[in-house]
Amino acid sequence: MILLDYHNIVIEEALKQPIIGLEPTALDMTVVDFDGVSYRISTFQSKNVIKFSVVMQCYKELLQWGVQDMLQREYSPYCQTETEAGYDLSLEFVLQELPESREEREALVRKVSLIKRNLLAQPFERAFEQQAQFEEEKKTDPTPDLMQINYRDQEAIYIQAQHDRVTVIFSTLFKEETDRIFGRVFLQEFVDARRRPAIQNAPQVLYSSKEPPLEIRHLPELQNAGESEDIGYVTFGSYMSPTFMFFIQLITLPC
Repeated sequence: MILLDYHNIVIEEALKQPIIGLEPTALDMTVVDFDGVSYRISTFQSKNVIKFSVVMQCYKELLQWGVQDMLQREYSPYCQTETEAGYDLSLEFVLQELPESREEREALVRKVSLIKRNLLAQPFERAFEQQAQFEEEKKTDPTPDLMQINYRDQEAIYIQAQHDRVTVIFSTLFKEETDRIFGRVFLQEFVDARRRPAIQNAPQVLYSSKEPPLEIRHLPELQNAGESEDIGYVTFGSYMSPTFMFFIQLITLPC
């Protein structure tokens, strides 16, 4: 079994020597995740200045849901107003201006390697905050945002807070018949998992093929979705619990 961590190991390894070790290093590399997110690490200006750039398909959608606030909170000393051509955001690290503490530099490298996870987590955090607000104000019929993140071609994540839970829906695309068979078997395991006594507290999971769930059926682009055999939908719905948070972290892995 291959166990994936939440951070990008290639980015972490590339930045260890120059940032943690404060050793000027010539860098010019591109790292691509399987979901199309691409990173560039370069030192064209100087070996003492590292530019780190990211491009991802859903970045403009993430901006609608407050990702800029997260960037300012987590990466503000390094955010660049002018991004590298062809990329959505750029960070710049000047070795002489990095924290003196080795522990702080190690934490910085880890944070940079987690940037995709942190970007994708922003809509979830927004939904959690909305749900807590609805619960505090005792709103039983709120009007929450339906956040749509098209993170892959023809695949999306839909996130919506309700007064007592947060619902997360993933659309899945299986173009080949073999993929559809294996995909359905795998996804059905999420649904059946709650029947096991040991994990009955797991989030509620529903899987449907072709027909979109009620929460998103009204969206114009899904009006004819039921005509396709290739599309399925996985719905996670739960109260805020550590188990639910595990599922959220699972789907933001660098894969």
